[in-house]
Amino acid sequence: MPYRPRIPSPDRRTVLRGSLVATAALALPVAGGAAPAFARSGRPDAAWGVQVGDVTSSSALVWVRSDRPARMVVETSATESFRRARTWHGPLLGAGTDFTGTTPLYGLPPGEQVHYRVTLAAPDDPRRTGEPVYGTFRTAPARRRDGVRFLWSGDIAGQGWGINPDIGGYRVYDEMRRLDPDFFLCSGDNIYADGVIEPSVTLPDGRVWHNVTTEEKAKVAETLAEYRGNFRYNLLDDNLRRFNAQVPSVIQWDDHEVRNNWYPGQILDDARYAEKNVDVLAARSMQAFGEYFPVSTLHGSAGGDRVHRVVRHGPLLDLFVLDMRTFRNANSPGRQPDDATGILGAEQLAWLKRELSKSRAVWKVIAADMPLGLVVADGATDFEAVAQGDPGAPLGRELQIAELLRFIKHRRITGTVWLTADVHYTSAQHYAPERAAFKDFAPFWEFVTGPLAAGQFPSNALDGTFGPDRVFVQAPDRANVSPMETPALFGEVDIDGDSGELTVRLREQGGSVLFGKVLQPGRVGQ
Repeated sequence: MPYRPRIPSPDRRTVLRGSLVATAALALPVAGGAAPAFARSGRPDAAWGVQVGDVTSSSALVWVRSDRPARMVVETSATESFRRARTWHGPLLGAGTDFTGTTPLYGLPPGEQVHYRVTLAAPDDPRRTGEPVYGTFRTAPARRRDGVRFLWSGDIAGQGWGINPDIGGYRVYDEMRRLDPDFFLCSGDNIYADGVIEPSVTLPDGRVWHNVTTEEKAKVAETLAEYRGNFRYNLLDDNLRRFNAQVPSVIQWDDHEVRNNWYPGQILDDARYAEKNVDVLAARSMQAFGEYFPVSTLHGSAGGDRVHRVVRHGPLLDLFVLDMRTFRNANSPGRQPDDATGILGAEQLAWLKRELSKSRAVWKVIAADMPLGLVVADGATDFEAVAQGDPGAPLGRELQIAELLRFIKHRRITGTVWLTADVHYTSAQHYAPERAAFKDFAPFWEFVTGPLAAGQFPSNALDGTFGPDRVFVQAPDRANVSPMETPALFGEVDIDGDSGELTVRLREQGGSVLFGKVLQPGRVGQ
């Protein structure tokens, strides 16, 4: 896989020495959050590692979790020695945020490696500190020629397939870390709040899958504490914590952060839930989601409490992160001839149009948590995504997408590419008006990947309304194939600084590139 290393490899390994040693020493934190050695010492412990999110050319958001009340202090430096370090005084971490917190970093140099360490100090005695936790990240470049390369996927700990110590846990994160991307986009289903993790599962061939288990994963999540425990669960994995210490993230959410196929206003008919009002469950999950991920629009005054946002990554890339869950209408047969709410809601659609029009980036990558032309059913008659199986003129949620695609064409907005996960297989679809019932749009590509650590499923049918052609697909022929039977799936986007070309590679764990496509810059359609 040809790419330009941003820093010499030996320095990269050395830079991470502190964070990797700290992570290895911590091993798996106990379910309650305290590592025993530090609990005895009376010093705050950051056993859950560090994360950085929504990195731009001059800013970033650092996350940590303590095992007790503590003051968060961040130091940043251009070198691993932390000479001439800059100190950032963060918040007091307490029970109100499950002892999590973030510290925003501003005025960072563009296109540079930033080393940071987080220290937790006792609130009543700043001299009583825990061991610092180290991390590193690259800020977005100011120059086009530096290029951009990132990974994306989704779907973690789904269908009962959790952290299996027999196979080394979530090893795909170690493989992705070694690719050294500028950042990682998680396209949703970061957790499966509605999915129980059993101690063991017998596979069809008789082998036994063993899971790390916790109290919060023994039932569906309903309380705030249970949602918090679901987000903590994945951080029990060494590979993921090492990944977080090296690779910044851009996080969006989808249904399993709350409950399968949920929509606002839904009242559940599910005996597993004592709380039937999904709006109550969604509010609890959103609080925990904001506590456990460094999302800029969920912290401070950066834009209020919302997931949808634009993350600008230099002159080559603007990443439009959608929320196709919070503002949607109810799942239905999707045949209504008028639908102002759709899957985005009117306000988010107006925001997306406005931000796409303002963007001067060469590439406008639209990060969708659900696919456009794949038919995703919800029961016998309703539909969960945009498409509803009718290949004719747009109806239901398709009307909103048709409006957006028409807008992109008539405003001559160049370089739009759609990325998603959700369906638990990988594919590439090309959409073109000559194949479509709705023709007033420019051609575009949609790339699908995932899962990272969940069951894989057969491919979905295509809906002909927007003329998709499935150029590539890899999917199993039966449902819920375990991660022990088939490799994890993720994608890579590489934007060349010299030519401006965008290359998409659909990958599987083990190093194989399953499919690649090179797109040319400056075009309304591809």
